[in-house]
Amino acid sequence: MTVEQNTRALEHDIVTDFSSRLSYGGYLDLNTLLSAQHPVSKPEHHDELLFIIQHQTTELWLKLVLHETRAARAAFDADDIGVALKCIARVKHIQKTLTEQWSVLATLTPTEYAQFRDFLGNSSGFQSYQYRAVEFILGNKNASMLKVFEADPVAHKELQALLYEPSLYDAFWRHAARSGLDVPHSTLDRDVTKAYVLDPELLPLVKSIYEAPEQHWSVYETFEELVDLEENFQLWRFRHLRTVLRTIGMKRGTGGSSGVGFLQRALDLTFFPELFAVRTEIGR
Repeated sequence: MTVEQNTRALEHDIVTDFSSRLSYGGYLDLNTLLSAQHPVSKPEHHDELLFIIQHQTTELWLKLVLHETRAARAAFDADDIGVALKCIARVKHIQKTLTEQWSVLATLTPTEYAQFRDFLGNSSGFQSYQYRAVEFILGNKNASMLKVFEADPVAHKELQALLYEPSLYDAFWRHAARSGLDVPHSTLDRDVTKAYVLDPELLPLVKSIYEAPEQHWSVYETFEELVDLEENFQLWRFRHLRTVLRTIGMKRGTGGSSGVGFLQRALDLTFFPELFAVRTEIGR
């Protein structure tokens, strides 16, 4: 079958009758998805649709990040490190997509955003419960964040559950202990409701694995996958900061934060501190 008059004929077996069949739009529930954009500016500003879709797609990707990270944690719990690493690998690819998305929002100029920003009220990405859930499951927990979600029972319940659950990093170290590594009790018995902080007692073990990776290759590989994951997260945070700076300068955030200054301090937050601290120790 050839193309004639710049027109491609439909093949005989292509299904065209969806009166009683599941269609692409039906499977994806596109009627719901594509009708979920509700600009609030009056008159409606052309660029508000970009702003809404940017954040909605981010939330969809965050939903998948949580799905995969939970699966990775469950795999560590089941001592299936291969499945855990597969899930983490997928998260890393999602992170790259999330980071590149900032380039689309960066096409929104300060003048364009200023014309509809006031209509947003106090709504802010700071209030993304899925973003906080990702931080929590990776170990950067902050119980005070729950106050932001008291008016949203579903979000509050999910974050509260994650607050009391072991993080991905906790699950990994418990797996490592079961596999025979001498993981210190300070790591295994820590208060999982608190943000994970560097454990000096754990650092010698991390260093020994880096210095002889062939003896514990799967653990060594996991270290580097987790380093990639944190580095990707920090790149996302940095692109967020730079996009905000480019768009609103040093103005306060719509949610009440100091804006760029608040985002800058997020770059000091960490998930897997020993995996970065060990780099200073190696070779000494």
